[in-house]
Amino acid sequence: MYYLHKEKETLVTMERMGKKSVENLLASIEKSKKNNIDRLIFGFGIRHIGLRAAQLLSENFESIDAIMNASAENIVAIPEFGDKMARSVEQFFSQKQNRDIIEKLKAAGVNTISFGKKKIKDNRFEGKTFVLTGTLPSFTRKEAEEIIKSFGGKTSGSVSKKTDYVLAGEDAGSKLEKAKELGIEIIDEERFRQMIE
Repeated sequence: MYYLHKEKETLVTMERMGKKSVENLLASIEKSKKNNIDRLIFGFGIRHIGLRAAQLLSENFESIDAIMNASAENIVAIPEFGDKMARSVEQFFSQKQNRDIIEKLKAAGVNTISFGKKKIKDNRFEGKTFVLTGTLPSFTRKEAEEIIKSFGGKTSGSVSKKTDYVLAGEDAGSKLEKAKELGIEIIDEERFRQMIE
């Protein structure tokens, strides 16, 4: 994918791929090179490693190289990591074909350095799980999630009895209805702002 710019002329001739579509595709690929390494780790499809585990790896190691050279014993020291997960990471990065792919990604200019651990301001949301739904007036969903994490909280994609708050914006759908059914506290952006002041 990161070498598609060499095939621009071929892509333009493909069905449903005009010049503008190809340019947009290549621009998106170029932008993705600057992502934090958690996206890259998740994209590798390592067994037992979901997005949260990928984020934990990026927060606890300074680069893909550092993860490649880490033992399962180093990795299992990360909170929330189990033996099976740690062994799976070690096994993946020990395989030559995977190391070769990483070298190709580096050569293509893909970022392999971690942006570092997100600083926690305080722990006011420790043990609390938020679900976001709808469109907020002033925050993107990603920004709201980062704020929640910066105060020690967690976010989830689905509402359950373990959910503490549902942060609802405009056009909130089925998640809002489920929160009402379960008696979960529903907050809007104004209430959220009060909670983070």
